[in-house]
Amino acid sequence: MQLVSFVSGEPEPILFDAFQAIDADSSPIRYRACFTTEMSHSLLSETYEPYEKAEPRNAPEWFDCFDAKAIAEEIEAGTALTFLGQKNVHFGVDRIVAITSDGRGYVWHELNDCGDKAYDGTIVGEECPRRPEN
Repeated sequence: MQLVSFVSGEPEPILFDAFQAIDADSSPIRYRACFTTEMSHSLLSETYEPYEKAEPRNAPEWFDCFDAKAIAEEIEAGTALTFLGQKNVHFGVDRIVAITSDGRGYVWHELNDCGDKAYDGTIVGEECPRRPEN
């Protein structure tokens, strides 16, 4: 489990426990994970880059630790903070981490600006990393 540091600008490990995750090869945004941490909101927000406008994605019903609607409600209420876990974990896809005030953590992937442009057909500018060839 990692979050992007204000100081280094790079993903750095955080303390975590009870990690569970699912993934699929069919899409880079299929990843979901749950964990717990004892790190406080004040420490996290002073140390790691926040992520604005995070929108948790639904997970399969059988992956019951991840409830996108409940996570979104906690974000809206301010009882969960969202952070950048890793930029471009796959081309055009960022890893997002939400952590609640009681230490429950959730992870999912979201398209970033480069991903939105690349997948909707918009010309990708120089600010985006080079897209890997298949």
